[in-house]
Amino acid sequence: MTLSVSRLSIAACVAVASFVYVPAFAQNAALVNNKPIPKERLDEFVAALKAQGRPDTPELRTAVREELIAREIFAQEAEKKGLARSPDVVKQLNNVRQDLMIRALIRDHLKNNPINDAAIKAEYDKVAGRSGGEKEYKARHILVEKEETAKQIIADLKKGTKFEDLAKQSKDPGSAANGGDLDWNQPQTFVKEFSEAMTKLEKGKVTDTPVKTQFGFHVIRLDDVREVKPPPLEQVKPQIQQELERRAIQQLQTDLRAKAKVE
Repeated sequence: MTLSVSRLSIAACVAVASFVYVPAFAQNAALVNNKPIPKERLDEFVAALKAQGRPDTPELRTAVREELIAREIFAQEAEKKGLARSPDVVKQLNNVRQDLMIRALIRDHLKNNPINDAAIKAEYDKVAGRSGGEKEYKARHILVEKEETAKQIIADLKKGTKFEDLAKQSKDPGSAANGGDLDWNQPQTFVKEFSEAMTKLEKGKVTDTPVKTQFGFHVIRLDDVREVKPPPLEQVKPQIQQELERRAIQQLQTDLRAKAKVE
């Protein structure tokens, strides 16, 4: 009878122990020399890999677990050798800690002072207003080495020869293959002499005299002019938000510097 009770007591103890310890183990990915690696850490690594396009599979989790175990083994060995107290390691750890604290401060500041849609829209309108009135020009050109050649091209154009045909002799291979077409551009895209001559032309007109630049002599025809339109707000919204956040961080730095006692 006593033996039966003892066996029952042992079985009960084992059952209670299993009930107590299973949840504890479930919270950890592994135990390395009795030091736990939290399952949360494994999940974070897997989530980072998923963000890079890796599928969350048992094989991936096994590989990540082995990596975390290997890291923990190395870290424990470094601790055992006292390397964590070496000046070089301490300096690097302090730098990493400082970086993490700065990032945390910035995240906290932007969280408590978010850039809202109204601020983004106001900045967009301001930039769009500054670009108002600017123009783009659709032009063609023929580039040659000698002024005499350029003058002959102008004479041929006046006789009715097609600009696109004469453009085949241009030194600019990119535009020559397209009849001299330079597509739409703002004046500042080109060198000063070229842009000044181009912007003085009426639509459909050709320069009366060759335009000399550092590249040679140009014959220019202006095909069309249009006002520059800003891109849609949704297209540039991420860039505007990033710029406004940069300014907010810069202002935070300025404010903190003003309060700080720097000697």
